[in-house]
Amino acid sequence: MELKLESGNVISPKVHEIGVLAIGSHLENHGSALPIDTDSKIAAYVALQAALRSGAKFLGILYAATEYPYIKHGIHVNAQELALNRLLPTLKSAKKCLNIKKVILINGHGGNIPLLDYLEEIEKALEIKIMFNNKIVEIEGPHAGTGELSMGSVLKIVDKSKLEEHCNFKSNPEVGMVGFKEARNIDKGIDEGAMVVENEGVCIDVELGNKLLETAIEDILKDIKDMDQLQP
Repeated sequence: MELKLESGNVISPKVHEIGVLAIGSHLENHGSALPIDTDSKIAAYVALQAALRSGAKFLGILYAATEYPYIKHGIHVNAQELALNRLLPTLKSAKKCLNIKKVILINGHGGNIPLLDYLEEIEKALEIKIMFNNKIVEIEGPHAGTGELSMGSVLKIVDKSKLEEHCNFKSNPEVGMVGFKEARNIDKGIDEGAMVVENEGVCIDVELGNKLLETAIEDILKDIKDMDQLQP
């Protein structure tokens, strides 16, 4: 069977060699107004949209996440477990079943950054190229803050009736990481974000939510186009 690789809305026939895999966090508190799988839903959404617009293969989402030990707001695995026992087998299957030669990981969870330490090892083991897109994390702002609430509102995963309760930092210390003293002491960026949330609160801004989502999608599309030019 000869596949019609040039058919449909694709940037090139070779784009079928590229897979986009979302990585987020399914089990992580996000205050009262957002669900525990907020990161995964946002990452999956922008990854799918980029795949639809480019023709790259959507590989779904990884079913686990890692986190820094000083941030305790969910259930995670260690970075080595995530990389070698979860990510590597998933990509191995994608290569075998779908002829994937290049992969873009769409990260929606800041705690997954330690995966970067293992990507070269996975590339060599599987003989594929991997790119790590962290745009969502870079632009969304404090954890469970205005950025995530606004994107979540666009995706209709926010319970707006709980917005006031969301900012009760005693019951929701993870919002802005305001109540995470250890994390704030260790990470200056976390502390700065927490101070913004403490002083300004959070809100839902649909225009901002749309802008953040579109910015992330466009950044992934750029990565797909760049990867399309790379030799496998």
